Amino acid sequence: MNKTVVPKLEDIEKKWFIVDAQDQRLGRLATEIANVLRGKNKPTFTPHLDTGDFVIVVNAEKVVVTGKKGEQKLYRRHSGRPGGMKTETFDKLQKRIPERIIETAVKGMLPKNSLGRTLFTKLKVYTGSNHPHTAQKPEVLTINTIPGGDK
Repeated sequence: MNKTVVPKLEDIEKKWFIVDAQDQRLGRLATEIANVLRGKNKPTFTPHLDTGDFVIVVNAEKVVVTGKKGEQKLYRRHSGRPGGMKTETFDKLQKRIPERIIETAVKGMLPKNSLGRTLFTKLKVYTGSNHPHTAQKPEVLTINTIPGGDK
């Protein structure tokens, strides 16, 4: 009979990865980041445990979207008061708070429960190429891009 192996929390190895978002497409980048945060790239993946790694994203202001999404993609937030919904396009939000674009895309790909909230805390997004996590010695995470796909 086969037995399901559940890794012990002390046996789960947590690594740090760094991703350069320059000229990366938003959706493809967010998918890869969500998989690493979740731990789906590891053989010890367990759906109900935090087996993922930490991810640092730099150059968040240089992420791109295709087509007319720059003018048409909307980001909404609500104050909780009547009439308190504010909408903003991708281009305006990229000029104002470029980190929020990547954070929102990745958060939408994580589980909507307490595990997803814990996983989201392991994502660190920064504008520019500087970050305060050099002591963790992050490895470079390469995002697979489609050759000739930037048309």
